[in-house]
Amino acid sequence: QLQASGGGLVQAGGSLRLSCVASERAFSTYNMGWFRQAPGKDREFVASTSRSGRSIFYGDSVKGRFTCSRDNAKNTVHLQMTSLKPEDTAVYSCAAADSYGEQRWQNYKYWGQGTLVTVSS
Repeated sequence: QLQASGGGLVQAGGSLRLSCVASERAFSTYNMGWFRQAPGKDREFVASTSRSGRSIFYGDSVKGRFTCSRDNAKNTVHLQMTSLKPEDTAVYSCAAADSYGEQRWQNYKYWGQGTLVTVSS
């Protein structure tokens, strides 16, 4: 089970840090990903981290602004978001996959409920 938190309302240019905690002991055996979905739009890949956290892959729209990290000792993956833009407004969800770097949401096995991020202009 995955539980995401940390969303909220922030002004453009601001920062937020999302967290996703897994209750599963096997957390460290999964590659983790972040996705987002804005109203009326398809789910969009944000970031993927390998099991160890040493390899991280970002979607083009967030590269250079978002940082993904994980702490396997705490079964947690984070998404630090900076320089936020109104177009970053979406529900952000974490998910677990067997493979690293998966950009297709269909390839993720487990999902947490999303957390809403709203960026005002």
